[in-house]
Amino acid sequence: MIFDITHYGATGDGVTDDAPAIQRAIDACADNGGGRVTLPAGRTYLSGTILLRSFVDLHIESGATLAASPHDEAYTLRRQTSGLAGLPGQDTDLSTMLITAKGEKNVSITGGGTIDGGGRHFVIKDNGHSYEMEKVRPYTIYLIDCERVVIRDVVIRDGAYWTVRASGCRGVQIHDISIRNDTLLPNSDGIDIDSCQRVNISGCDIVTGDDGICLKTCRESTRYGNCEDVVVTNCTIVSTSSALCIGSETASPIRKVVFSSCVISGTNRGITVQMVDGTDVSNVLFSDIVVETRFFDRVWWGQGEPIHVSVAPFRAASGTVRNIRFRNILARSEGGVVVHSDDPGCISGLVFDGVRVEIDRWSGRPGGFWDLRPNLANDVVPHTTSGFHVEHVSDVSLRDCEVVFAQPEGHRSPDLRHAVELVAVEDVRRCDVRGTSADPSRWSAMVRDRQPIDA
Repeated sequence: MIFDITHYGATGDGVTDDAPAIQRAIDACADNGGGRVTLPAGRTYLSGTILLRSFVDLHIESGATLAASPHDEAYTLRRQTSGLAGLPGQDTDLSTMLITAKGEKNVSITGGGTIDGGGRHFVIKDNGHSYEMEKVRPYTIYLIDCERVVIRDVVIRDGAYWTVRASGCRGVQIHDISIRNDTLLPNSDGIDIDSCQRVNISGCDIVTGDDGICLKTCRESTRYGNCEDVVVTNCTIVSTSSALCIGSETASPIRKVVFSSCVISGTNRGITVQMVDGTDVSNVLFSDIVVETRFFDRVWWGQGEPIHVSVAPFRAASGTVRNIRFRNILARSEGGVVVHSDDPGCISGLVFDGVRVEIDRWSGRPGGFWDLRPNLANDVVPHTTSGFHVEHVSDVSLRDCEVVFAQPEGHRSPDLRHAVELVAVEDVRRCDVRGTSADPSRWSAMVRDRQPIDA
């Protein structure tokens, strides 16, 4: 059955709030056993909060736009989330949302049309490298505790906050969507998968500020269990922070995850696993990925690391990261691979297999800094740069890896050091790395507190 929202009073003039008419069409569709609610082409439908229901396909036709209202009062449903602040006890404001559902089954958002998240309406000030934003601004799509979710083919632009968030959902399919956010808009993540199971994301083209595709287990979602059985493949991502990310919200375990066949460009951090809560991330595979990372303003996390794995107590005691594989990764970056734990025994079972890191400098910004945020220090600190820096890790292997310093010898940035630097590492099963240090006359690859080794 087809339910045309204009038959329920939607004007599509881009001025009138069409949310009540859209909701009437959704309710009629659900009350009649389900079907498709259509937004006809050629119009812009201004809207506040829309509540999806079971067995309803919200279909935005090619040439139609669903536009988020600039008026805060248009967002009639508000929920407590942990996303608005970084530390416990600071989340006092309720979050708003454009399209949402809770506890529904067989919900979908489809069509070749556009969802305009209206991020520009919530900008307070342009600071040059990022915007100062209203604290409360809407999630574009926020689905909670839903079964069998499909989001396909839509174009989403100018997200005001996390663009697509699924929390505690089972059986999530997100395919062939395009996200075009302002890359200076903080927290405008592309896709956030929070405490979900059986998730498949493919063919998505994402340009966004902050994380591109991120797996989380937020504090308000722990009742829904682990985040697990997730596959992300064939995506292209441009991000002002991390492109493919696990964390930093990790209140319950994340495991059994595959990221493959993706291309990452223009990003502060390429592949990120950041553990700041006392839980576990395990059995994760990153494979067949091309990465390009660069320096940017320090308001954004990251120092050009193609791969970043860190464990630091922030909201709770240190958790663990176990059995992570990086296979067939080609990286051109301004920073090096960083694996770091504040405490020993938290990171184990890491394998780098066929990882090539070419370190070059092209942004015009200086190197020689480390960014381990999020952590309690919450700052960037001076530090040298190596192709691979691995610290406080046990059971690590580097197989058929390569480090290249692209700047000509004698003209390399002064912070560049070793091809490989291992610090307080236990059980190095293999260290098979081609390449030399940035200045072979001064530095070889180093194992701190042990004898130097060549690599």
